Amino acid sequence: MERLVARIRETYAKIRAHEECPVWISLVPEEITVGRAEDLDLNLPLAGMLFAIKDNIDLVGIATTAGCPGFAYVPGESATVVARLMSAGAIPIGKTNLDQFATGLVGTRSPYGAPSSVFNQAYISGGSSSGSAVAVAAELVDFSLGTDTAGSGRVPASLNNLIGVKPTCGALSTKGVVPACRTLDCVSIFSRDLVTAAKVLEVARGFDPGDAYSRPAGQRKAWPAQGFRFGVPAASQLEFFGDESARELYYKAVAEYEARGGVRVEFDFTPFRDVAQLLYSGPWVGERLAAIKEFAAASPEALHPVTAAIILKAAAFSAVDAFEATYKLADLRRVAAGELATFDFMLLPTNGAAYTHAEVAAEPITLNTNLGYYTNFVNLLDLAALAVPAGFRANGMPFGVTLIGPAWSDEALLATAGQKMPYCPAGYVPLAVCGAHLTGMPLNYQLQDAGAFLLEACRTTPSYRFYALRGTVPLKPGLVYAPGNGAAIHVEVWAVPESTFGRFVAAVPPPLAIGSATLESGRVVKSFVCEPYAIAEATEITHLGGWKPFIMQQAASK
Repeated sequence: MERLVARIRETYAKIRAHEECPVWISLVPEEITVGRAEDLDLNLPLAGMLFAIKDNIDLVGIATTAGCPGFAYVPGESATVVARLMSAGAIPIGKTNLDQFATGLVGTRSPYGAPSSVFNQAYISGGSSSGSAVAVAAELVDFSLGTDTAGSGRVPASLNNLIGVKPTCGALSTKGVVPACRTLDCVSIFSRDLVTAAKVLEVARGFDPGDAYSRPAGQRKAWPAQGFRFGVPAASQLEFFGDESARELYYKAVAEYEARGGVRVEFDFTPFRDVAQLLYSGPWVGERLAAIKEFAAASPEALHPVTAAIILKAAAFSAVDAFEATYKLADLRRVAAGELATFDFMLLPTNGAAYTHAEVAAEPITLNTNLGYYTNFVNLLDLAALAVPAGFRANGMPFGVTLIGPAWSDEALLATAGQKMPYCPAGYVPLAVCGAHLTGMPLNYQLQDAGAFLLEACRTTPSYRFYALRGTVPLKPGLVYAPGNGAAIHVEVWAVPESTFGRFVAAVPPPLAIGSATLESGRVVKSFVCEPYAIAEATEITHLGGWKPFIMQQAASK
């Protein structure tokens, strides 16, 4: 319990130290959060996990703004999904920024400021669940809640190297959520790993009679671990909007799923693209106006200019337009169903390109539309989706792909994505080692004495410099983060029991420390790192790409 309270204190200190970063709209008072931790039942399934809540989802006693101060109200009870998570032991830290009224995929349409990707402050975070994604990516919380109507729980995941769960429509209650398009809205989940995402999904889901759009769980869909069929659009139908790094990473992901025993099936993306265009170009935008029509009529000046331009145009649509669009959607659903029948799930880029704040400011509507090219159709077709990391562009920005399957395939999507990258079981911490703790090296016994086991041998992203430290016995390396000026370094990832992790870390001598590193797969794990001051007298060995080549070189020179 003391460790949890200390972590909470540290989290609030980090947030206060970066108040200029527009991630949070409001915070739960620190002492209330500490009190919840002190009274926590540690046997609960999510005990001690910290989470953030998109500020269109109610948390009792904390104002809900939906990104619009004039709209704010203080709810008398929490949203159903929030209440379920808190009952399972999760502790809310606060409410996060968003595109106003959850209208946008950019994360810049808010009077509270525009969050940035944690990988480059010049780039947008994605939206509308902007703050929720950044709070997780910055490791301020363990997971967060967003909403996803057109891609708001997937695009920010991709731009911040996260897992983004877009559940089956109606699987998670939307009672206590400010509607965007009520018939399509989903509560989504952001996390840094699939295990956490699966745990949170299991707790949060469930039928809610208080939500007219909640659905009892249907028959769960599944497919074989080997020989599964995954859909890939024809090459001529893929759009990367000039981002060639994204194109390369997408085809690399396709090859990886083939290497795992999947069968690639090319399909016609046309009906899905046509469905996507209905969401903002058709009368469904009328749902956004229906959600706030009285407020918009009374206080149109309170709306963000871009948000107003999108929502207020809905008044021009008639009931005839709505029925005609419904008929068109039914026709497209029938065509799309024929394509969907040829594979188990589709594998798409989450977004074709990553944009800077300056680029979005210059073309706010066009670039937002580009970001939704692979996401806008999903809820209109009642599909489930899972966004996962898939590497990094040449400029250091992350890239992601999305697995999209039929309704109630949520667990199958998680399981399929999980086969791609090894994850620690519950109760273990993944730790990357790069030197004397590697297999066969003199300090590897310390990991084994701690009860750790090897998960994988892999490399970091090409963002690190590597050094042989002077005067260390046995010889030890220094791994230093150097974005844009580094290389990929070979590491081993070990699963260390939580019960011994603290003791292991306490024995790490300076200038070494335990920080975080990003693996080539996109996962962020705890890692041996080095205090920068120590490299002044060290020998740089970045060019060798790892510790064992250096040791072999040393042995050969004797």
